[in-house]
Amino acid sequence: MSRGYLAACESFSAACQQTELPRMHGVALASSSRLAADAGLRIATDGGNAVDAALAAAFVSMTTEPGVCSIGAGGYITIWPADAAPVTIDGNVEMPGRGLPPERLGQGGMPVELDYGGGMRTVIGYGSVATPGALAACQFASQQFGRLGWADLLEPAVKSAREGFPLSRPSHSYLIHSGTSVYGWDPRSRTALHHADGSLRQPGETVHVAHLADSLQALQERGAQEFYGGDLGRRIAGHVAENGGVLTPEDMACYRALPRPALVLELDDWRIATNPPPAIGGATLAAMLLLMRREPISRWDAAGVRRVADIQQQVLGYRREHLDFSDDLEQEARRLLEDCRHGGLTASSTVHTSAVDDQGLGCAITLSAGYGSGVMPPGTGIWLNNCLGELELNRRGLNPGPPGWRLPSNMAPTVARRADGALLAIGSPGADRITTAIFQTLVNFVHLGLPLDAAIDHPRLHVEILDGAARVACEPGLPMEALRLACRPFTEKSMFFGGVGAALWHPRDGFVIGADPRRTGGSGVAKAGAGHAGSHDGAGRVASNAD
Repeated sequence: MSRGYLAACESFSAACQQTELPRMHGVALASSSRLAADAGLRIATDGGNAVDAALAAAFVSMTTEPGVCSIGAGGYITIWPADAAPVTIDGNVEMPGRGLPPERLGQGGMPVELDYGGGMRTVIGYGSVATPGALAACQFASQQFGRLGWADLLEPAVKSAREGFPLSRPSHSYLIHSGTSVYGWDPRSRTALHHADGSLRQPGETVHVAHLADSLQALQERGAQEFYGGDLGRRIAGHVAENGGVLTPEDMACYRALPRPALVLELDDWRIATNPPPAIGGATLAAMLLLMRREPISRWDAAGVRRVADIQQQVLGYRREHLDFSDDLEQEARRLLEDCRHGGLTASSTVHTSAVDDQGLGCAITLSAGYGSGVMPPGTGIWLNNCLGELELNRRGLNPGPPGWRLPSNMAPTVARRADGALLAIGSPGADRITTAIFQTLVNFVHLGLPLDAAIDHPRLHVEILDGAARVACEPGLPMEALRLACRPFTEKSMFFGGVGAALWHPRDGFVIGADPRRTGGSGVAKAGAGHAGSHDGAGRVASNAD
């Protein structure tokens, strides 16, 4: 464990100890499923703050959204306390392989083609598994910023795994394309998601994943260290290594969540904090917002659509040329931001939870297991990620860097503040559409003044760069006639364009929540000690007024 890591932990711990924790009143939360939202709201009614509620929801998402995410994921958590600077906790996946000879690295992957999002190629199997970091990040957030105990936060996930859970529509939508090729080759994985005749379970059917509840209970009782240094972690790493992968017990034992100062910028009268370099997602989002600030749009007319597409093309093109193969992502990301501030540029599956409370604490959590490796180590019930094989993000392939190197990420959990006390937590799943979904939602809400639900629901576009050529994927309802790029129109709004979840608090107006109708998310408000407040599916709404 490095001195720098220990110093960062001590610094955050000291800051927390110097701040008297106020009595909790209420929490607003938007998450990727109703089950997850219900879990977070229950924790809030028990006295949990925004961080507690978001973590409980995230645990349920990782447990109950097979194909979309899993406990074997990586991710980031952005937290902004009322009286302290914002921080992003880096729990992204790492390159494994500690203790292995160099010739072992880069082996054990299986390329597959998926008819998902218009068609894509990924690599699965044992060699695609990176060192997971989600649990380490969640435990760090709980210890430094939460109010309730770790065991309390995991209880809803343990209960869901023990009783079984309904297969969600987003999970089913992805498993239609990946159920056989990704989740059908491992017999334990296949049994969990398919009937005896081999057919995929349908939305709403109950899923029981053998041994998952036992694994979660072990984590509940012994903490994340059971995953990284205990028997559970050793069994996971041992199974991967025995079957040609490169994840080792040493990789698991060495993993640490890394707190970093969040990347902060301004748009109109809001200060926006997001995932900092060396992550790509936050820098990409910030670059788009900086370019929009220089030449803002006034409406979604043909000129506005063209401006948004031009911004995306500039930033995503820069990323492809300068970031994806960079040996110094932090330096390249900072250069990107400086260029956007001073002039301009020269040429997976994910879950998200947003939560705010009326004490001014905001929390945004984004987690990803890539497209899934299909690997489920015996006796664990835990699906592992395929982040080494997520080719559109990790373009270097299965051996992108030395063991311990953190992989690039699109994730951009974001928290924003305004001088009048307004607080917004926002984020999205959606692979490389994460940043464009959040960017367009923030432009709609912060700059154009749309209500939060309308800002999320508004039609979106996304610039795709394939083999050096750019085209625009777009939802219906946008005036596309002024674009200089080819278009790939969708016939209806689609979860391909992300699934933004947002929670807003204002001292005068109370809570507003928004869950993207493109994805069957859940949202709601809970008051401590007032009994469980029901969550909602889909569109956002004003949920509560201040007391």
